[in-house]
Amino acid sequence: MSVEKVREYFKKMGIENKVMEFEVSSATVELAARALNCEGSRIAKTLSFMVGGNAILIVTAGDAKIDNSKYKAEFAAKAKMLSPDEVINLTGHEVGGVCPFAVNDGVKIYLDESLRRFDTVFPACGSANSAIELTIEELEKYAPYDRWVNVCKGWN
Repeated sequence: MSVEKVREYFKKMGIENKVMEFEVSSATVELAARALNCEGSRIAKTLSFMVGGNAILIVTAGDAKIDNSKYKAEFAAKAKMLSPDEVINLTGHEVGGVCPFAVNDGVKIYLDESLRRFDTVFPACGSANSAIELTIEELEKYAPYDRWVNVCKGWN
């Protein structure tokens, strides 16, 4: 199970006990916000795309949407989301549990500027009923991200 893969990943850093698992689904921003009793904007959703034949992940705030022109300017490609089968095969996580932790080799991770306005955010942990609360500094420390990007709209 992917959540166990993430726990094992976090074990090396001593934070595996921070992973929360719920009796209810947290597969969407709305469900995660309900499970965590927080604003949906603080859910750090991880979106998966194909760029130049490679999978990439972009972690954004729950209320942010991809801005196609910003995305194209950043990645020199049209935003093409992965299919559910591609998501699991290329990232190692299923839709609803995709996160920037313990991903398959070769997947680049980007953090979107929409996250910076929060003290803490809640990314998933590999399953459709898990999350972890992290400060932005902790997210930067624990997610093997490439760089910060500004590819979203609707949040500022």
